[in-house]
Amino acid sequence: MVFRSDLRGDDDERLRVCNSKKVNGGGDFVVMKHPNQSTQIQPYIFSPPSNFSDSDSDSDHKSSVMANAASGMAVHDDCKLRFLELKTKRTYRFIVFKIEEKQKQVIVEKVGEPSENYEDFAASLPADECRYAVFDFDFVNAENCQKSRIFFIAWSPDTSKVRSKMIYASSKDRFKRELDGIQVELQATDPTEMGLDVFKSRAN
Repeated sequence: MVFRSDLRGDDDERLRVCNSKKVNGGGDFVVMKHPNQSTQIQPYIFSPPSNFSDSDSDSDHKSSVMANAASGMAVHDDCKLRFLELKTKRTYRFIVFKIEEKQKQVIVEKVGEPSENYEDFAASLPADECRYAVFDFDFVNAENCQKSRIFFIAWSPDTSKVRSKMIYASSKDRFKRELDGIQVELQATDPTEMGLDVFKSRAN
């Protein structure tokens, strides 16, 4: 609730609530007075935007409930084990993770052998379903030194279902915390947002 004060002079003293009323059947407002003055503070009545509706509120509420429920997804131990192997032993080039809604947990869907490359990784992501993935990206820096960066990719294609997008988005941060060693994060809704040129630019 926002109030507009018409008081003048020393207004440092605490204001006191004197009365509470309704205006023309509308929302609540409070009439307030300064202890030493008779001037009232006039309420500023806020009107919602003309395009606001109860359905908007209901939709936001349902989305919030779904997102909160999804954020409780468990992480299968295999996810952490495979990631640790990628990070410390470079056993895999990439790992693709999938949320199993029925089991309410994140699982490993696919791993890529060290000999596989970026094209193999990109082909492992479904065109119309969300996934998480990590990719061990090798590159040569400006000093001509061989380097690598572990990328975390949140893949959420435009063609995927809205419910799936919500579940993956609300569970992402919690899942990432389980993978200690992520160096770069990418969020992609189409292949161009996670192209090889994007990896190169973000790795340096």
